Formats: sequence, structure tokens, C-alpha cells
Amino acid sequence: MDLIVGTAGHIDHGKTALVKALTGVDADRLPEEKRRGITVDLGFAEMAVGDAHFGFVDVPGHERFVKNMLAGASGIDIVLLVVAADEGVMPQTREHFDICRLLGVEAGIIVLTKTDLVDTETFEMAKLEVADLVSGSFLENSPVLGVSARSGDGIGKLKSVLIDISRSVREPANDLVARLPIDRSFSVKGFGAVVTGTLASGTLKEGDDLELLPSKAKVRVRGIQTHGASVRSVSAGRRVAINLGGIDHSRIERGMLLAEPGVLEPTQTIDTEIEVVADVAKPLRTRQRVRVHIGTVEALARIQVLNRAGELSAGDKGFVQIRLESRITAIPGERFIIRRYSPPITIAGGSVIDNDASRHRKREFENVHGVLTERLSLKTPLDQISSLVKAAGPAGSTMAELRSKTGLSRDAAIGSITELLANGEVREANGRFVTTDAFVALGKLVEEEVAAYHKADPLAKGIGREVIRERHFAFLPDEIFLTVLSDRSDLGKIVIDRDTLRSSTHKTQFSPEEQALSDRIISAYRNAGLEVPKFPDVLGEMVAGTRFSTQEARRFFQMFLESGEIVKVSEEFYFCRSVIGALVEKLRNFAAASPDRMIDMSKFKELAGVSRKYAIPLQEYFDRERVTYRRGDQRFII
Repeated sequence: MDLIVGTAGHIDHGKTALVKALTGVDADRLPEEKRRGITVDLGFAEMAVGDAHFGFVDVPGHERFVKNMLAGASGIDIVLLVVAADEGVMPQTREHFDICRLLGVEAGIIVLTKTDLVDTETFEMAKLEVADLVSGSFLENSPVLGVSARSGDGIGKLKSVLIDISRSVREPANDLVARLPIDRSFSVKGFGAVVTGTLASGTLKEGDDLELLPSKAKVRVRGIQTHGASVRSVSAGRRVAINLGGIDHSRIERGMLLAEPGVLEPTQTIDTEIEVVADVAKPLRTRQRVRVHIGTVEALARIQVLNRAGELSAGDKGFVQIRLESRITAIPGERFIIRRYSPPITIAGGSVIDNDASRHRKREFENVHGVLTERLSLKTPLDQISSLVKAAGPAGSTMAELRSKTGLSRDAAIGSITELLANGEVREANGRFVTTDAFVALGKLVEEEVAAYHKADPLAKGIGREVIRERHFAFLPDEIFLTVLSDRSDLGKIVIDRDTLRSSTHKTQFSPEEQALSDRIISAYRNAGLEVPKFPDVLGEMVAGTRFSTQEARRFFQMFLESGEIVKVSEEFYFCRSVIGALVEKLRNFAAASPDRMIDMSKFKELAGVSRKYAIPLQEYFDRERVTYRRGDQRFII
């Protein structure tokens, strides 16, 4: 079992000395720390006891270095709240405790240090003071141990208690994408760039391709070390050092994130639920400028409190939109801390609900509250994926979009989608996922539109596909449009004929007068053979003595064109399909008896029995239809 143990407490209360007494490692690694005798930045050590391995993150206690403390506090499993028995609870004790509580740390030990400097009464007073501080929190029933790093008293007991607590710490989630918030970057001669951090989720393997966020620089894992030993892979919850290829360490800094490429998107707007610290002097107000600490990054931001009052007072909980001044990378459920811009003190903390939110207006707040409350209730990957697909509406979501919005691993996301597809809740449309209800509703919309078109124009072949797209799918992805049409066709509801859609049950029904006009038109062309009159003359003759106008006759004529019974040869001449078919047969019989398959104008006129007026447009039509092809002044029958 691997666990991360973090220290917390006021400056000079013995955090670094405690870590050294436990591990034998002086976590103060910087020359400045040695010179000044205080911890300035994060320090690291480790200890193995039986089958348990503890990685220690020693944090600075000075108020000026709280931002460094925050870079190490995220990702810890157990906190050692360190209080000097001779001083008791101090300002940074309170702030560090609030930070651990707001970050969702669930396990810890209260360690009263410097017991060799106090008597029993003073020690008991310190215990009471600490008990008052942690009352009602995750540390309320935690062990309280007295130790002396100088003499070693209590260190053995502390190790034993750490082992006991470690057995109850929950394993980190394994259904999230691989993420390493970077807390250090440096170069090692002969190896290049090295970064360190606590692996927040997922698994990293030697040879993995990753990306550095928010810059999206592509890197490769050349080597991995954990607990001082080289390994081929590492899982969530461990302190790791990663040797990266493809980048210089000068391009990497604390606050960046290593992650599986192409999944997480940097953002500047997140929806959150927060809790304001109980003893803050002023409310947290809309448009207030703050410092947001998430993972190992510190970013400036403005607050939008999502209530009508526009503020949250001390101890309040509520929904807040955080509008960042720079891009960060976050996932739903990730914890963060909010500090006042100036002076920088901790005022709130919370968790991310929507890691890529749109900006909200006051009139939307009530609806936003409902959405965020529902999102908070989603505990499993299946629930999260289902909710996101539903929220996407008829546009649906891609797998990339779903993973970006949830931070789920590929296996967890695919497993959830597979289950939703199997139970019929979701349909796939060429890589997009949409709820079955939304998909079916779109299909019925298409059917209704086609039926309405037939009712309005019963002579028309059908409605243009692009008309349907523009009316109902203009703002939807093509994948949805094409899959809906294909689905309706497969179900036998519509017929797709090139660019036209028609109902599978549609039949043209004529009145006796309409049938008479229809018969006159088709008979006229059939009887005319290859010596048809010009198109305008045909229409005029067809409506003579009837109640129909030329325009109405044109609609009947269009119906025959769409059905293929009449063939357009040129703008002036149209022929009956059976007549054209008979001429094609004559041409091919002629070609079979001709060695060179060549036919000139004279022979064509003789074969067709027409004048040049008809021969020229017919020959050009046959060229277009690949019945013949022209070479110079000669034509050959294909």
C-alpha cells in the first residue's frame, strides 16, 4: 500500500523535524532553508513500514509560503496536523487545517510536538485547544499524540498509528484519466527534463505519449521513479519522478499538468460548489478578484456567485462560477482552495462541477441551480455519461467530448457507453451518442415533414433532402442528420431517392380530370415517337379545352420526369422513355454488325428516321449518357 502523508501547521512548530525523526530525511533541501532555518518550499521524504509505504510531503508553515503549501496539499491521503505543545494553536494552524478540510482530506493525526519543553498541564491545555479547533471536522475523533523529535519520545507510537490509519484509507479512483499535477521541474545531466508530483489518477507507463497542459506540448515518458527506484509503470496515489523526452525542462513549471493526450481541455470558466470559511471577516462577492489553487497551480480569477444576493457569507455553502484569468485544467469533483487576492488568506474551498461551463446570467440562476444540483448527485461513470448525453440534446456528444467533460479513463467511458447502448437508452450516430428519445423524435419530425409535403403537393416526387436539413438540422452535426435519415429508411418509413425524400406509403391519387390530363401528356409523347413537338407547344395543346392552366400541366409533366417515364434530351425536346429505349437497341444492333462501331450523322438520321433537327440533340444526349462517344466529327457506339 502506498500513501501520501502531508504535514500541516504553523511555522516553527516542528513539521520538518518530525518528518526527519520518522524517516531520517531532512526535507529542507534548499540552501535558503538551511540558512534561514525555516521551510520555504515543499520537501519530500519516505518511509516503509511492513507492506506500507509512506511518501511524506513537508510543507512550509510561514504565511508568505502558503501557496507553496497548497501545491503539496492536494493529493495527500493522511494529514499530520502539527501543533507545538508549548505554543498551541496559531494562525497558520487554523489556515492549514481549513485548507485540509476544504480539500476533502479524510484521515489524519493530531501531533503535539516539543513535549520535552512542557509540563503535563500545558500539554493538556494544548490538547483542549486543538480539540476545540477540529470539533465537528474529519479530525474530531482522530488520535492525538505527543512527540518529541529531539528525544524521540512518541515517534514509535506515531508510526504504529500511521499503520493503523493506513488500513482504512480508501484506494484512489482508477476510472479517471492519467493526471500528474507537477510540483517540481529540473534537469538531470544525461537524462534531460524531470518532473515530480503525486499521480492524481490513472496509470503511467514507460513509453507513454503524454501532453503538457495547458500548453499541449507533446512529450514521452522516458523513465519513471517512485520511492527512489526505477519502475515500468505507476498507479494513482504515488509520488513519482518522470523523465520526459521531447521537451526542455525550462518550458515546464509548477502548476502544469501531465495527462493522456487529447482528453482534457484547458478552460477559463468552471462551475463549482464552495464553502466559505466560518471566520472570514467579509462575504465572498460577485466580481471579487481571488486566487484559485487547484492541483499545483495558482491562478487569478473573478467570482460570480450564483444567487440573487450576489454574495456568500461566512460559513455559507453555494454555487459559484469561477472565471479565470488564465487557462487551467480541471475535472469534475476536483477540490480547490480560494484565497483572497490581497491580503492572500484562505476564504473558501470547494469542488468542480462543470469543468467547461458557459457564462450564466442572473435570469438563468434558478435553472442553473437545478442542473448543478443534479450533476452533484451523479456518483458513477455510468450516471455521468448518461447525464451528459441527455444534456447534449439532439446534437449528441462524441467520446472525446464525454471524456473531456468527465475526466474518465477510456475503459470507464467506453464501458458506460456500451451499457447505455445495450439497454437502449442511447443511440450511436457515426461516432456521436444521442439519447434514444431525442433520436426517435428527430426521425418522427422527418416523417411528419415528408407527409406534410406530400399533402401540400401530391404530384411532387418528394421533398428535397436539403430542405429537411435546413429546417430541422441546420444546427446539428451531419452525423446526426445522415443517421436519422438512414434509420427511417431502414425502418421502411421513408424512401431516399438521391437528393429527394418521400414517404414509403405515398401514392399519387388523381381525380378523373387529373388522370385524363396525365394520360393525354404521356400518350402525346408515346405516339409522337422521335418526332416530338417542342415542349411549350405540348403544354399548350394538353390544357386546351380543360380547366387546367399551363403551370398546372407543368407540374404533371415534372412528375413524369421524376419517375423517368419522360426523358429530357434538350431544353426544347422531351421523349418517352420507351421510345428512347427502342432507339438505343437499334444503335447497339447496328454496332454489333459494324466492325468499327462508327456511325455518322447520315446513318444516324436514317436509323432513327428523323431529321437533323432531332438528330443533333439526340446524339448529344447519347454522348452524355455514354451510349456513344464523339471523336472529332465521328461517333462510336459504346
